[in-house]
Amino acid sequence: MTPLRVLSIATLFPDAARPNFGLFVEKSLRALAAQPEVDLTVVAPVGLPPFPLSLHPRYRALRKLPRREDWHGLTVHRPRFRLLPRIGARFNPDAIARAVMPIARANRFDVVDAQFFYPDGPAAMRVADALGLPFSIKARGADISHFGHDPATAPQLLAAADHAAGLLAVSDAMRRDMAAIGIDPTKIAVHYTGIDTARFHPGDRTAARAALGMGSEPAILTVGALIPRKGQALVIEALSALPDVHYWLAGAGEEEASYRALAARLGVAQRVHFMGPIANAELPQLYRAADAVVMPSVSEGLANAWVEALACGTPIVISDAGGAAELVASPVAGRIVERTPQAIANAVRSILATPPSPADVAATLAGRFDWNRNGRELAEHLRRLAAG
Repeated sequence: MTPLRVLSIATLFPDAARPNFGLFVEKSLRALAAQPEVDLTVVAPVGLPPFPLSLHPRYRALRKLPRREDWHGLTVHRPRFRLLPRIGARFNPDAIARAVMPIARANRFDVVDAQFFYPDGPAAMRVADALGLPFSIKARGADISHFGHDPATAPQLLAAADHAAGLLAVSDAMRRDMAAIGIDPTKIAVHYTGIDTARFHPGDRTAARAALGMGSEPAILTVGALIPRKGQALVIEALSALPDVHYWLAGAGEEEASYRALAARLGVAQRVHFMGPIANAELPQLYRAADAVVMPSVSEGLANAWVEALACGTPIVISDAGGAAELVASPVAGRIVERTPQAIANAVRSILATPPSPADVAATLAGRFDWNRNGRELAEHLRRLAAG
C-alpha cells in the first residue's frame, strides 16, 4: 500500500498552555496516525492579536509555544497567525492559510484534512487549491450552528463545503443540520467519535465519591465550559425542585460569577460545587461518582461528555440537540428533555427513583464508539479522496 501523506489543519488542538483544548481532535488524529501507511503532519495554528494586545496575560503562554514539536508521537507545527478578537472571524481563514502555506510547500502531501469546519475548512480550501490537492472538512457542532448561520462567516463556510472533495459529520443529526444550511448531503459521511474503554468504563460509585471527597447525597454533574450555550443555569434552577441533590460543575468559563450569584439567590449555593477545569485523566472517576450527567445544551454535535458518561455507566439527561437521539434510545441511557428547569428536575427524579445498572448503561453504546475504528474510517475516507 502506498503511504498516504496527510496535512491536517486543526485550530482545536491541545498544547502545553491548554492541555484539554480539542483533546478529542488529538485522539482522532493519533488514531489516524496509527493506521498502516499513513504519514500525518498536524498544523495547529496559534492565533495572536497584534501588539500591544498580544501582551495580555491570556496570550502570554501561547507566545511561548514551540513552532514545531513532537506532541504525544505526532509531528505538530504551531505557526502564528494574526487574530482580531471578537471582530475578525471573517479574516481568520485567510490568515491561517498564509501561516500554513510555508509548511505545506516544504513537504509533499496527498490530501488536506480540516478538523473543524470554520475557520479550518476555508483555510484548507485555500491551501489545497494552491497545492492542487483534494481536501476534507469535519463538522463537530458549534462550527455549523454558529459559523454556518453568521452572515460574516457563512459564505466562506458554504464555499468550502462546495469545493471539498468530501465531508464528515460527528452524527447523523449534524449531517441533517449541514444539509439544512445548503450543504450537499451526498458528500457527507457520519464519523462517530471514539472512546478509550480501558479508561472509561463502569466502576464503584461509592468508592469514586469517597476518592473525590463527595458525600453520599444524590449527585448530578455537568462537564463543559461555563457558558450560556451549555445551560448550567437551567440545572441550578432545577435544584429548587430537587431538595436533596447536589450539583457538580466541572469546567471554567465566563458565566461562573453569574452562576454563583444565581445559586445564592435561589438558596441552593451550598449544593452547587464549582470544580474548575478537570484533567482528562480524572474524568472517568468523576463520571462514575455521579448519579446522572445533566447537559441541557442549546446545541451540540455529539458531545464527547455524553459518550464518556455512558461508557462509565452513568445515564445522561440532555436536551434534544445534535445526536441526542442517536445515544439516548432507551430510558436505560437517560432522558432527552425540554430545556426547562421543571423538565430537567422531573428527569433527574425519574432516574434517581429507578437507577439503571452501570453495566446496562454502558452496554447501550454497543461498541459504536472506538478510537481504532475512528482512525480507520478517517484513513479510508482520506485515501478515497486522494485516489479520486
